[in-house]
Amino acid sequence: MVALGLQATHLISPQKLPKREQRTFSNIVIRSSIAEPSGEPAPLGQKTKYNDGLFAKAFMGLFARKMEKFAAAPKAGTEPKKMVFDYDYESFVEVSKRVMQGRSRLQQQQVVRQVLLSMLPPGAPAQFRKLFPPTKWAAEFNAALTVPFFYWLVGPSEVVEVEINGVKQKSGVHIKKCRYLENSGCVGMCVNMCKIPTQDFFTNEFGLPLTMIPNFEDMSCEMVYGQVPPSFEQDEASKQPCFAEI
Repeated sequence: MVALGLQATHLISPQKLPKREQRTFSNIVIRSSIAEPSGEPAPLGQKTKYNDGLFAKAFMGLFARKMEKFAAAPKAGTEPKKMVFDYDYESFVEVSKRVMQGRSRLQQQQVVRQVLLSMLPPGAPAQFRKLFPPTKWAAEFNAALTVPFFYWLVGPSEVVEVEINGVKQKSGVHIKKCRYLENSGCVGMCVNMCKIPTQDFFTNEFGLPLTMIPNFEDMSCEMVYGQVPPSFEQDEASKQPCFAEI
């Protein structure tokens, strides 16, 4: 995911803006922001309101358009999206749901892998492996980048200290309330369209182990860079039932 974020920064470069405008670049273009009066995610059972910048909307549209190639047809009477900025977060999630239709969990995960690869330039995984070998520094660096670049996808998060093989390092990311999970309301989407394919992509394509640990009680999530993920059969998330009230 971080490699995708780095590539996307070339869409609109802050260095090309006048100096007086560079200060507001990250707030207006790069980052989404919570529109709740408290500045924090809404309580469980309520959907958090966001203000999305141009960067966020571009990413939603780019991902959605890539996924549309694999998605089932939209409902009759629904006007198809044609441009990148026609999409918002709700329509991005709706496309994800249509990708799931008629596919097994393994097929869903494979689609996400193909979409992620299609977002990268040729040879990107090999270059990532050279730049970020599986070291403590690489894990901590990717954790730090995840917080600003994926606010649009998962909501607010923070870097936290974790322990991997007896070594303490700041390569954990605590997502306060996952935007993707609260908008989809679906355990299967979280596991098969996000958690498993993202873990697999980093671990096997990029060579940097990643484990994601969603909390289905409060919709938070822990991302641990540098930690090898468990097999699907041993993963507690694979045993999680659907939300009873959604």
